[in-house]
Amino acid sequence: MSGNNISHPDSPNVHQEKKVLVLVGPTASGKTSVSLNLAKQLHGEIVSADSRQVYRFMNIGTAKPSKEELQQVRHHFIDILLPNQDYNASEYSKQARRVIDEIFVRGNLPIVVGGSGLYIKALVDGFFEIDSTNNQVRSRLNERLLKEGAEVLLKELQKVDPLAATSMVSGNKKRIVRALEAFYVSGIPISQLQKKNVAANFTPYFVGLTWERKLLYERINRRVDAMVEEGLIDEVKELYKLGYSSELNSLQTVGYKEVFEHILTGLPREQMIELIKRNSRRYAKRQFTWFRADTRIKWFETGNESDLLQVSDEITKHFQNQSF
Repeated sequence: MSGNNISHPDSPNVHQEKKVLVLVGPTASGKTSVSLNLAKQLHGEIVSADSRQVYRFMNIGTAKPSKEELQQVRHHFIDILLPNQDYNASEYSKQARRVIDEIFVRGNLPIVVGGSGLYIKALVDGFFEIDSTNNQVRSRLNERLLKEGAEVLLKELQKVDPLAATSMVSGNKKRIVRALEAFYVSGIPISQLQKKNVAANFTPYFVGLTWERKLLYERINRRVDAMVEEGLIDEVKELYKLGYSSELNSLQTVGYKEVFEHILTGLPREQMIELIKRNSRRYAKRQFTWFRADTRIKWFETGNESDLLQVSDEITKHFQNQSF
């Protein structure tokens, strides 16, 4: 966790109901820019809800805020883990709730920012704990994952818990294994267990950034070109030199897995770039699908970079005028 510690005892949220601003949106939608403006306008601290920006050495490919941006406003959950360390939504939710309580004590506004829908849902709505975890079951499932592949296990999950399976693709290997483990250990589908969640002790106000799809896709394509120019390939080479395997969950991420393929198998550079662009667009589409299902989100549309400051002002006004 990094950034400067700015405390404002006269902040309007002190001694009042705990309010948290939650900013969501797909990749490349301008969340970093808007969140910095919001934090300055509302005496805020940024609580990142990005499942990849928690990792060190993964800067360019995760579009992590720059050192200058991190110094402008206090950030949390940036660069807290090494790429080979496991992390999940349940752990994040517990830690982030503690951090949010600390932000309230300092008299500042917690601003949760991210595109990892599962992390945000776990933080706000709670995340169940499997209190009957069975290492033998998990080991057996992981062995099957290696031998049979994720597609087979996903089809199995579709039979025992179709609701949970709808939010997963074969790339969600750990989530698939975890969902099957929950079912085989408890006899209850994970989608049912999740209804036992304990909600957070604060009131969230959700806002989202949305773009016309064609404009967002163009923006994603430009961002990928910029990442490559800034040294994405060298960043991945350095990760490889440090001994981090391309099979790590943290590196099975758009932008990293394609570069690893370029380095290790000779995938042509131009083909690698096009794959990153395509997979980034697909990821953005999945993010939109996830967030659009949450009716609590108030959406703010933008069409270009210069609109983002105006959107920040609009969000600030809406937040200040809310009767929680």
